[in-house]
Amino acid sequence: MKLKIKKNDTVMVISGNDKGKTGRVLEVIPDKMRILVEGVNLRVKATRPNPNNQQGGLIHQEMPIHYSNVQIIDDEKNPTRIGIRFADKLDAKGKPIKIRYAKSNGKDI
Repeated sequence: MKLKIKKNDTVMVISGNDKGKTGRVLEVIPDKMRILVEGVNLRVKATRPNPNNQQGGLIHQEMPIHYSNVQIIDDEKNPTRIGIRFADKLDAKGKPIKIRYAKSNGKDI
């Protein structure tokens, strides 16, 4: 399944423990329908000393959340749904170009 949320989009969490937080999408995992958002769903992981981390200790790490728990932020800083429309121009393969837009105000994302 192809998700409408892409890497580097700014999203807001709409449900769960981190409801109301905003962050940038770091990674999209389409086969599991999950996304990794910066500063959201932090978990503490204990690590032993190793060559990468000489001291070891506790590390705060983001964990993926389901994409249905977030909405993209439009240019007016409001959460919105995403729609897709086709441009009049064609790409190199002769197909119309897809444009994502915010359903709240109709502006392009």
